[in-house]
Amino acid sequence: MTTAVRTPELIRPDLSPEALAAVTDEIAAVAPAYDRTGEIPVRGLAAAHRAGLLTATVGPRYGGPGLGLVDTARILVALGEGDASVALLAANNLGTHQAQAAAGHWPEAYYADFLRRSAEGPTLANAVRAEPELGAPARGGLPTTTATRTADGWVLNGHKAYATGGTALAYHLVWAVADEPAGDPAHPRVGHVIVPGDLPGIAWVDTWDHLGLRASNTHDVRYEDVRLPVEAFVEIPRGPDGVYRDPAAAAGIGGFGHPALYVGVARAARTAFTRFTRERVPTALGRPIATTERIQVVAGEIDAQIAQAETLLFGALLRAEAGDTTHLPQLSLLKIQIARSAIAAVNTAVAALGNPALTRHQPFERLLRDVLCVRVHPPQEDTALLAAGRRLLGQ
Repeated sequence: MTTAVRTPELIRPDLSPEALAAVTDEIAAVAPAYDRTGEIPVRGLAAAHRAGLLTATVGPRYGGPGLGLVDTARILVALGEGDASVALLAANNLGTHQAQAAAGHWPEAYYADFLRRSAEGPTLANAVRAEPELGAPARGGLPTTTATRTADGWVLNGHKAYATGGTALAYHLVWAVADEPAGDPAHPRVGHVIVPGDLPGIAWVDTWDHLGLRASNTHDVRYEDVRLPVEAFVEIPRGPDGVYRDPAAAAGIGGFGHPALYVGVARAARTAFTRFTRERVPTALGRPIATTERIQVVAGEIDAQIAQAETLLFGALLRAEAGDTTHLPQLSLLKIQIARSAIAAVNTAVAALGNPALTRHQPFERLLRDVLCVRVHPPQEDTALLAAGRRLLGQ
């Protein structure tokens, strides 16, 4: 384990409601511009960095705050309320630091560099997993990307899709199959290769032109003869039955970062709905539409959906932190219900306002596009429901 790495200069985050709200407001002010251009949201990331929110899960043995699941979720809700793209980049980064704090699997020099750069400014890492032909890794199958063993290390070759972060990534954790002389071709080792983002042989392909999360820079990337040291390969072990299972296919308690950011998107829609309805005064009505029972009922429905999502999110995390494991088999279902509630909250606001909610002069259409992206994160709804049904029915 890499226990010698330590960067005490990391910013200690202030998680008071007032401090988080200030970061949310700063990020939200520039979010529409980045949504239009699709550029890396450098100003939003800078705001998150200044608040210490990009390194909040760095382990104490590395000089970091080592925040737990609940506080991490609070951060991601706040960031998601400002800009879902910034929050997604942050969620991936916080998850990377969380995994390192737990396992210490990075090469020491790489993580020391990562922390040094993180102390100086926004510095991102992310797992790069999907492939154009394979599709979502959680659906099964092995990557065609290979790490070939050499006399002094590895050579990485492959083509990856949906690599969130794009050229902003300082480090890539690339899902690959090991090609090694002593390996078993029928059951090769599978793992992540930790790759500095500035190495020769890495080429980005601008493919990201999606409905939502437009500033997340989730482009394709090619690796051609990228040379790495021996310790850069971190194996993902097979199960006791000898079968390899993609860790993203199962919803662990640490995987609630993505749902958290979309709860933030729903909160942003609630805030925008409240502001718009208070300011909208039709001439035929002569008073703000917020004073009508119809709009008040809609506001209540939005609030109910958000309350449900937040209760499921923080309830699951608090139970886990308290040592309760009885709900762990239902984590995938909880993620689905959080997603459904977040989508329902935003959709309710849009449906009630009609045309004003669909113009790009208002934030609603961007928030709706962003919140719909919650469905792409594993586990997908159909697989989670099938697994839950089989568990319940004893199949």
